[in-house]
Amino acid sequence: MKPPPLFLLLLHLLLLLFIATNATKLTALSPTPSPTPPTTSKSSPSALDPKQIRALQSLNIPTTRDPCIQPSPHNATICDNSKPFRHLISLHLFNCSSDLSLSFTALKSLSSLHALSFTNCRASPIRFPSHLSLSLTSFSCIHSLRRLTGVWLSRFVNLTDLTVSYTSINTHGLYVILGNMHKLKTITICHANLTGSLPRHLHLNLTYIDLSNNKLIGKIPTSLTLLEDLEFLNLSSNGLNGVIPTEFGDLISLKNVSLASNSFSGSIPDSMSAIPGLVHVDLSNNQLNGTVPRFFSELKELKVLNLENNKLHGVLPFNASFIKRLDVLKVGGNGNLCYNHSVLSSKIKLGIAPCDKHGMAMLPPPSKESSSGDSESESSDYDYDDDGAEGANEKKGHHHGPNKVVLGVAIGLSSIVFLIVFLVLLSKWCR
Repeated sequence: MKPPPLFLLLLHLLLLLFIATNATKLTALSPTPSPTPPTTSKSSPSALDPKQIRALQSLNIPTTRDPCIQPSPHNATICDNSKPFRHLISLHLFNCSSDLSLSFTALKSLSSLHALSFTNCRASPIRFPSHLSLSLTSFSCIHSLRRLTGVWLSRFVNLTDLTVSYTSINTHGLYVILGNMHKLKTITICHANLTGSLPRHLHLNLTYIDLSNNKLIGKIPTSLTLLEDLEFLNLSSNGLNGVIPTEFGDLISLKNVSLASNSFSGSIPDSMSAIPGLVHVDLSNNQLNGTVPRFFSELKELKVLNLENNKLHGVLPFNASFIKRLDVLKVGGNGNLCYNHSVLSSKIKLGIAPCDKHGMAMLPPPSKESSSGDSESESSDYDYDDDGAEGANEKKGHHHGPNKVVLGVAIGLSSIVFLIVFLVLLSKWCR
């Protein structure tokens, strides 16, 4: 007997409901596939721009490894994080091969550089692309790039740091180089055969100046004393002359100053006492005269003071505690400078004589011709007392009197001769 149609319809509905319910549970229990992780910032960096890779290759720089990730041992590189390709922003070439060629095309591809430096790269400089000249904020050339000119360097108008060392620059006057570098903060041009004089106008944001070992002449311009942010000044080993400006104390941020090995004259300006942070002062090998200022002992940060080989005179105004605080003190080579031996011990080797009671340098006694030792003659330089020349004369008489043994032998021989003569005369008289 066939089931009624209504019954079949209900059975069919119940079956569909059962299947739908179980399908929902199975779907809830079944593991869902993990979604593809989104790309994060930790993904591998992009490669260097192919144009810049070709430029490095033309400069004989190996590019088998990505220079942004693994710089070559013969250069140092820094890249930005731009996409789809990274770009060089800093390139340091050192110990370059002799056939290094700075082609205009290669340099044009490197116009993203902000810092470019050469060390021991004796290549000839060529015309820089204008974009590269304007993009550079730091340029360094040490023992590199033959035949540099001031006009060539002057094109880097956006530099904040300039270094040229052990590389000759063909120019007359520093202003040719610095005239348009309004952003410059640090400048090092040393051992560069630089001629001319110091510029009468300097940019006020300079903090570091090293122009040592050149052929600069003339006086220190007043404009230099306007650099309130200047911390380092080295003008040593040039042909500069004149007096140290009285406004020198306006360099209130100065910490390190060297004017050594020039022809400066006059006295050390008292205005230097207004520079509280001075750590290193070198005024040696000049023609400075006058007395040594006492204010040096009041500079709390001072560690190095070199005043040797000048024409300074008078009494050294320093005590033992100040000298002990210094790392270096050099005052020798000032013939009329002396120290108060009641304040300073002769054991402190200053290279100057003690003062007499008139505040004048005592003359040392004549040096002995015998080989009695340097230590003996050296100690005699400090064996002075306040009696001055009288004491020295007493010592001279004591050391150079007749030898006692010789005197005794002479007396003995004279007595024997006298006795013989007396006996001869006596024998003649008895006859």
